[in-house]
Amino acid sequence: MQKPLADRIRPKTLDDIVGQKHLLGKGKPLRRIIESGNIPNMIFYGSSGIGKTTVARIIADNTNLKMYKLNGTTASVSDIKDVISETETFEGYNGILLYLDEIQYLNKKQQQSLLEYIENGKITLISSTTENPYFYVYNAIISRSTVFEFLPVSPDEIMPAVERAFRIMAQDYGLELELEDGVSEYISRGCGGDVRKSINTVELCVLSADNDGKTLRVGLDAVKLLTQRSNMRYDRDGDEHYNILSALQKSIRGSDENAALHYAARLMEAGDIISLSRRLLVIASEDIGLAYPQAISIVKACVDSAMQLGLPEARLPLAQAVILLATSPKSNSGICAIDAAIEDIRKGNAGDIPLHLQDGHYSGAQKLGKAQGYKYPHSFPNSYVEQQYLPDNLKDRKYYRFGENKTEQTAKVYWDKIKSGEKK
Repeated sequence: MQKPLADRIRPKTLDDIVGQKHLLGKGKPLRRIIESGNIPNMIFYGSSGIGKTTVARIIADNTNLKMYKLNGTTASVSDIKDVISETETFEGYNGILLYLDEIQYLNKKQQQSLLEYIENGKITLISSTTENPYFYVYNAIISRSTVFEFLPVSPDEIMPAVERAFRIMAQDYGLELELEDGVSEYISRGCGGDVRKSINTVELCVLSADNDGKTLRVGLDAVKLLTQRSNMRYDRDGDEHYNILSALQKSIRGSDENAALHYAARLMEAGDIISLSRRLLVIASEDIGLAYPQAISIVKACVDSAMQLGLPEARLPLAQAVILLATSPKSNSGICAIDAAIEDIRKGNAGDIPLHLQDGHYSGAQKLGKAQGYKYPHSFPNSYVEQQYLPDNLKDRKYYRFGENKTEQTAKVYWDKIKSGEKK
């Protein structure tokens, strides 16, 4: 059985690798480490199909270490012990390079079984993961390793690999290749920075191409069908999920409605309107807040409508909410105020509630001094009268600061006038 095209044309040298110039370009840190021949324990972190395994294989080929490869989805403690036992053999005398793919799937006990051996140098560990290692990899492994983040490859960098893959497939068939304009560009853009996925798409395109015995003809319509939505890099519980939500909120906070719509569209295309709706409700209070207090009510109505409608119609009220929030005046005075109050509570700065504010609606309350001396604000002009509400140890504390927006400044002018008049 013939190997997949992506495996057959896998790069053999660092210069052949597509992308990752921030790590593997001339003079860059990972390249210098590899060229030195002194390989430390490393963790390669990044999405699928961007070169993590390829780099590990190149490292193994250029060292005198015996290489073993395990996959976290199938490896057991017994498999790890088998590798460890090789450190006492003649083949493992110079040390062992263990490439552990998808390390995030190993449990804590499995990861701990490696600690002694990576610490004493008998095993050099290179592990890869598509998940954030700081969340999924045991801390003791992290502290003994250097983490390198591999980035999605840009379409411009993928294009030469796609064109080379088409040429190799045509040579394999011994036929001429005819590509409709835009085919290579579409594949390069449409696979979400995943080089392997791009090459696999090339293989599928050739396998399904028109073939008259002389020429392979690949049309753009077929490419669009085979590439369908593969540019969406999204996992509901992983980094990409939280990165998109973070970018959405920061775009709205920064009043960039176009960027906000872009990230909202990503969530909609992934079918995740629940996360989008929840984040919009948070933003309405956290970032718009008292600058436009009605925003939370409008967003709630939009969210309720979206949940009742479902996709694709849900995009309409959700887009309305996104645009409203992005173009609204902004204030974080609410979150700053409540966080300051919570900080006092967590530090133990609570104190006794003043007696005149305590509940007096029970027999014997008056004898205890409860609710005595309380002034009912509605009995005074403008429904305001000065009295102490905070505990004695916090009586001068100010949590809320009026924001620099029209709504809050209007409220400030109103209360400054009333409170200053009360003191005269």
